[in-house]
Amino acid sequence: MGRFTDEVFNLLGIRLSDEQRAAFDLYARELVEWNRRFNLTSITDPEQIRIKHFLDSLSCWLALRETPPGSMVDVGAGAGFPGIPLKILKPDIHLTLVEATAKKTGFLLHLVQFLRLEDVHVGTKRAEEFGHLPIHRESYDWTVARAVAPMPVLVEYLLPLVKVGGHALAQKGKDAAAEVKAAEGAIKKLGGELGELKNVKVPGLDEDRYLVIIKKISPTPENYPRRPGVPGKRPLS
Repeated sequence: MGRFTDEVFNLLGIRLSDEQRAAFDLYARELVEWNRRFNLTSITDPEQIRIKHFLDSLSCWLALRETPPGSMVDVGAGAGFPGIPLKILKPDIHLTLVEATAKKTGFLLHLVQFLRLEDVHVGTKRAEEFGHLPIHRESYDWTVARAVAPMPVLVEYLLPLVKVGGHALAQKGKDAAAEVKAAEGAIKKLGGELGELKNVKVPGLDEDRYLVIIKKISPTPENYPRRPGVPGKRPLS
């Protein structure tokens, strides 16, 4: 993990502690071990885990650090990316992980306990349903998501959970600009406005990576998100 520590410092200007380095090492081991029984990720090579899961997730801090989150929800968390790496980096974040697949939330619950992460909530629910729960709706400083859905669909999952004045963050690849253009109408309907499209260079990753930052400027209408499955079938325009 010595190389990983240097890469994190080069990316973020933050030096990981021994405890943080150990947490990432344990995370990688548990991910590989659980993946033998459950299909959590197609990426199991240690170097690829370091680059495509850990460093890619941590690159979100380049956007988050401008208005650091007290509370953050990771929608479609899967095996914990980007939420848990960010929690390891910044332990003071109140983190909620939302994932519809029970076997994945089983791993997340195990991981939270195994790594002794405090102030982490795990919910097994569809994003469309989670967005209507009063305790969670419009209550987070930041929502984050990686590789969940195209932007016109994704913003309907993310923006209902963000408080006015907060932000949504989507990790996207080379087609980010086109996706954002297609989502302009949806962003406006849901109470948001585009803040920034930030290009990031992840060490060891040749692919283009972008952080799409959306600011919540007004409340999301009560009828959003729509019923489970509807945003994907009929994206807002």
